[in-house]
Amino acid sequence: MKDWKKIAKNVMSVCFMALSALVYSVSIKVFVNAGDLFPSGFSGISQLIVRTCSTYFHIEVPFALVYLLLNVGPTILVYRHVGKRFTILSIIQYVLVSFFVSVLPQFPITQDMLLIAVFGGIIAGAGNSIALINNASTGGMDFLAIFASSKYNMPTWNYVMMANASVLTIAGLLFGWEKAMYSIIFQFCNTSTVSKLHKRYQLRALFFVTENPVAVKQAIFKTVRHGITVFNCEGGYTGRPKTFLYMTCNAFQVNDIISHVMEADPAVFVNIMKTDKIVGNYYQPPLE
Repeated sequence: MKDWKKIAKNVMSVCFMALSALVYSVSIKVFVNAGDLFPSGFSGISQLIVRTCSTYFHIEVPFALVYLLLNVGPTILVYRHVGKRFTILSIIQYVLVSFFVSVLPQFPITQDMLLIAVFGGIIAGAGNSIALINNASTGGMDFLAIFASSKYNMPTWNYVMMANASVLTIAGLLFGWEKAMYSIIFQFCNTSTVSKLHKRYQLRALFFVTENPVAVKQAIFKTVRHGITVFNCEGGYTGRPKTFLYMTCNAFQVNDIISHVMEADPAVFVNIMKTDKIVGNYYQPPLE
């Protein structure tokens, strides 16, 4: 039974990688190519190389080939240090992107550059998010950022933004600043969509007030591997003794925790707050 569940899980993951690749490829064929934009990450670098070779050297280089070659180094790095399943799923995703970009026809649906930048970015972000939510990535810059985040437990997206800014600066110098500025809008919409949908590296602080602390603690420990700090307190209005519990968890774990805690104590009071940064011993569920 366990083998069948594992097989079903892997099949579903591959299907999601195919969907992620298809959605992202549609954003390239329908929007990026129509607007001559430069997406973020290795897609943008690949686009820059392809257009530079075509415009200045009159050499037609396939986007798919450049995109695959750029991903070789980061793939080896992540395979060794992060997780094999994560890496294999990511390889499937970016190989399928290369395939879909090669075979899908060019079908622009609008000439309005603002619409191209906004909706292209949103669709690209949705494609990226499908991969990230299913514990994979789109390769390239994602590989490097996730490797650094896992190894050093620190946000690395500022460095990714700096790399993207460098690509856009070169693109602006070579092909005009208007395309580069619309590419900024595209990348902003892409990143905003991912940040809304992908919550693995977002943290939340949970506060519980309960009269049944043992049941609440057991429900939490059955759900996640995070510590809890406990304080004795009393209700300000009723004066009854209560227990205050505090913990930090990943944003994607919140719903499961709340669900199990509410089953254990339907009268529990819960407060959820965003957490920008933590220092100290914190368990981050590893990528497989």
